[in-house]
Amino acid sequence: MSTATRRSALTDWTLVVPLVALVALVLSWGRDLPALGVVLVALCLAGAVLAAVHHAEVVALRVGEPFGSLVLAVAVTVIEVALIVTLMADGGDKTASLAGDTVFAAVMITCNGIVGLSLFVRALRNRVAVFNPEGSGAALATVATLAVLSLVLPTFTTSKPGPEFSTAQLAFAAVASLALYGLFVAVQTVRHRDYFLPVETERPADEPGGRGGQGGQDVNEDHAAPPTARAALISLGLLLVALVAVVGDAKAVSPTIEKGVADAGLPNAVVGVIIALLVLLPETLAAVRAARRGRVQTSLNLACGSAIASIGLTIPAIALASIWLSGPLLLGLGPVHMVLLALTVVVSALTIAPGRATLLQGGVHIVLLAAYLFLAVSP
Repeated sequence: MSTATRRSALTDWTLVVPLVALVALVLSWGRDLPALGVVLVALCLAGAVLAAVHHAEVVALRVGEPFGSLVLAVAVTVIEVALIVTLMADGGDKTASLAGDTVFAAVMITCNGIVGLSLFVRALRNRVAVFNPEGSGAALATVATLAVLSLVLPTFTTSKPGPEFSTAQLAFAAVASLALYGLFVAVQTVRHRDYFLPVETERPADEPGGRGGQGGQDVNEDHAAPPTARAALISLGLLLVALVAVVGDAKAVSPTIEKGVADAGLPNAVVGVIIALLVLLPETLAAVRAARRGRVQTSLNLACGSAIASIGLTIPAIALASIWLSGPLLLGLGPVHMVLLALTVVVSALTIAPGRATLLQGGVHIVLLAAYLFLAVSP
C-alpha cells in the first residue's frame, strides 16, 4: 500500500468514526446496555478519542508549532473535563475524589509516561535527546506550582475537615490556576515562542544521509505540508463532533467501568487512572512519533502542556460544576501520592536542566510511572 493510499484510508477512517460514535450515542442514550452493547459503545468511544486527537493534529499542523501542541492539549483537556463531570454528575459521594485522582493521574502520565517514552525513543535512536531547557523548565515550574496549589494544599488546609477546600479556597485555586494557564500560553505562543520550538540538528551518522548530530530535529526530515484552510475547518467541525460523542459514550459505559473496578476489589482511584489513560493515549502516540523524528521539544510541549491544561482548566471547570454537583469535592493527595509528585518534580528538574537526556533519564521516568500505576492498583 502506497503512502498516499495509507493516508487516504486514515483520512476516511477519521471522517467516519466521529459520525458512527455520535450515532452510538443517540442509540444508547438513557438505556441499560447489554454486554455486547457496552463493548460496541466502548469501541466507538475509543475511536472517537483517536479521531478527536487526529483532527486536533490537523488543526495544529495548520496553525504551526507551538500553537499545535496547545490545540492538542486543550482538546485532550476538554475530553478529560467532560468525562469527569459526566461521571461525577450521577456518582454522588463515591466520586468525590474522582477529579483529584484524574488530574493527578494526568500529571503522572504526562510528566513521566509521555516524557519518559519520548526521551527513551529518541535516545535509543540517536544516543542523546536534545531540547530547549528554557521552555521546558518554565513549563515544569508551572506544572509544579499548579499541582501543589490544587492537589497538595487541600490536604493541609483546616477550614474544612478532610482533603477538601472551602468555597473561598476553591475559588482562589480556580482563579490562580486559570491565571497561570493563561500566562503560560502567552509566554509559549507570543513573548518567548522560540523557547518552545524544536532544536534543529543534522541526522546522526548511522542514519541514511546523516553526517552526525546532537539528537535534535533532523534537518533532512520530510514534513507534511500544512492542510488547506478548508481541510482545517472540516477537521475543526469533526473535532467538535468527536468531543460530543466522547462525552456521551463515556456516560453510557461509565456504570460498567465503575462496576468492573468495584467487582475487582480495586480502589476508586483506579477509575481516574483509566480516564487519564484513555484520553492521553493518543497524545502519547503523537509525542512518540514526534520524538522519533527528532522533535523532542514538541513531545515535551505536548507532555507539559497537557499537564498544565489538565490542572489549569480542569480545576476551574470542576469548581464551577461543584455549584450544582452534589457531594464533597476531595482534591487533596495522600502521603504516597505526594511523595511520588515530589520525586517526579525533582527528577524532571534534573532531566530538563542540561537540555540533553539519555536512555537513563527516559528509563527513570518510565519506572516512576510504573510505580504510580502499581501503587494505584495495590496501595
